[in-house]
Amino acid sequence: MAAPPRAPGHASSAGLFRERKSFDWESFSLRYAGNVESATLDSTRIPTADPGVSARGVCVHYGATVALAPTDLEAGPGVVLALVGSNGSGKTTLLHLIAGLLEPTAGSIEVTGRVALVAQHQAHHSWMPLSVDEVLRMGRYRGLVHRLRRADREAIDRAAERLEVSHLRRRAYGALSGGERQRVLVAKAIASGADVLLLDEPITGLDLPSQARILDVIADHARNGGTVMFSTHHLGEASRADRVLLMAGCVLADGRPQEVLVPELLAEAFGGRMVLGDGTAVVVDEHHHDHETSFVAADLAAHLDHHGHHHEHDHGHAGGSR
Repeated sequence: MAAPPRAPGHASSAGLFRERKSFDWESFSLRYAGNVESATLDSTRIPTADPGVSARGVCVHYGATVALAPTDLEAGPGVVLALVGSNGSGKTTLLHLIAGLLEPTAGSIEVTGRVALVAQHQAHHSWMPLSVDEVLRMGRYRGLVHRLRRADREAIDRAAERLEVSHLRRRAYGALSGGERQRVLVAKAIASGADVLLLDEPITGLDLPSQARILDVIADHARNGGTVMFSTHHLGEASRADRVLLMAGCVLADGRPQEVLVPELLAEAFGGRMVLGDGTAVVVDEHHHDHETSFVAADLAAHLDHHGHHHEHDHGHAGGSR
C-alpha cells in the first residue's frame, strides 16, 4: 500500500536524508573535501507556514551504543535555543538529525522551512581550493545549469556585510583565520535564506570580535522570525539564548536560562564539572555541604549577571521540566 502523501512544508528526518542526498551538490562538494562543514538543505514550503522543528521520541543507536536517548523537542519561529552539555552529550547528533544528515533509529522529526547547518569550525579543512566568494555563492546554489540571479547576489552581499567578510571575498578560504572562516560559513548560511539555522559550537575558540559578530547576527535572525539552535558547553554563551536544552545523552531539562542553568542541574549534566563562559570551571562535589552549595550558586549567579543573563522573554514555552 502506498504511503499517504506528506503535507507540503514538512519532511521527516529520514525523508530529508534520502530526498536531499541525491541532489545536494553543496553537501557533496564539502563531503568530497573531507567533511560536511556546512550544508544548506531545501524543503518544500507553504508561504504562510511558520518555520520550526518538532521531534517525537527521536533516538540514535550505533549497535549497542546509545548516542541519543529518546528525545522530544519543539522549536518555533523567533526563538534562539541553546543545546548545552559536555562532549558526547548528544548535541551534535541532535543537530545532524534535524539537518537530515543522520537517520534516527526510532522516532520522528518534522522540519518546516529551509534549513542551514554550520558545523564546528575546528573541522574545516584549510586546503579547500575555494575562494571566499565561491564558498558564499554555495549558499545560493541553484543547480549546474542555473546562474545566480540578482536577488541571489544581493543576498550574498548583505550576508557578507553583516558578518564583516566583504573585504575577504577574493581571498582563498583556506588562508583565513579560524574566526574569519567561521564568519564566512555563517554568512553563507544567512545568504541561503534559511528559516531554521543550526550551529554546532559556533564561537568556541574564536577571537572576541568574531564571537560578538556571530552571536549578534544569529540573534537578529531569530528576531526576524527565524528559528536558531546552537550547541555549546559554555554557560555565558548559553545564557544569551531564549531557551536552553540541557543534555547528557538525553534531555535533562528544557526551559529558560535562569531555570535550567542552576548548580544542581549543571552538576548532573557535567558530572560535577561546570564550565563557565570565560573558560574557568567550578568543580562541584556531589556530596557537598550546604555552605558549598551556597558558594557555587552565588558564583554562578554573579557570572550570569556579568553576561547580562537576567532578561525576560515570553515565547510561550514551558520551562524547567525534567
